[in-house]
Amino acid sequence: MRWNGRESSNVDDARGGGFGGGKLVGGGLGALVIGLIVYLLGGDPSQVLQQADVPQQKTTQQTQAEDVLLSHTKQVLAYTEDVWDSIFTARGMTYSKPGLEVFDYATESACGQAGSASGPFYCPLDRKVYMDLCFFKEMDERFHVPGDFPLAYVIAHEVGHHVQNLLGTSEKVHDYMQHSGKAEANKASVKLELQADFYAGVWAYHANRMYHILDPGDIEEALNAAAAVGDDRLQKESKGYLVPDAFTHGTSAQRMYWFKKGFETGDITQGNTFGKDEDL
Repeated sequence: MRWNGRESSNVDDARGGGFGGGKLVGGGLGALVIGLIVYLLGGDPSQVLQQADVPQQKTTQQTQAEDVLLSHTKQVLAYTEDVWDSIFTARGMTYSKPGLEVFDYATESACGQAGSASGPFYCPLDRKVYMDLCFFKEMDERFHVPGDFPLAYVIAHEVGHHVQNLLGTSEKVHDYMQHSGKAEANKASVKLELQADFYAGVWAYHANRMYHILDPGDIEEALNAAAAVGDDRLQKESKGYLVPDAFTHGTSAQRMYWFKKGFETGDITQGNTFGKDEDL
């Protein structure tokens, strides 16, 4: 991925932050990847998401690597701000920029306490994305998704949840989920997550047209990241069999399909994952 050096001013470096209480709401990509107990083993999400990792002293090399990731995070967020501001303006709307907080081990959001185990997530109550940069080391070492574009994909996915929040989609879906059975609620969650993947693809399309950010292989890296965090792949690895009714984020094929569709069309109106054709 190509970097132009312009960083967003809406990033809060809260590494070394503290602990708190409450229940996390509005989780995104990372909650499935790191919180396997919740989604794959039938655990209680509130218990897992409220557990903070035990802090360990970081080496100078680790700190320097995170500083590079922090700079890249700020640049990706700046790219998302430009793209979504342009898309909203073209539709006669105003884009309200989200914040992004980088933390160590644990932090307190308007949606409650979150630890590193929750992975990157978006909180609609304070309109902020939260992420521990160690997550991307996990992506590389555990899920074998190297490269710098997976970072952009994850941030763009979470910003996609912010777009859903601004458009009123999240509120409608969450209201439906609260009045549905577990299986139906999970299906609604899948559709919401797949649309966030689609929006990530739309972002990549426009960011490349505006700033030529893509290097050869970047889209393949994003697709590999999407495949790595598919419900079916994670369930297969952890349990050895699939429980489709427990899916919350979509299969590898679905996540790849919707990201690719967003990237190929660049058209926000083509991302109706709630229609009749959302299942592959």
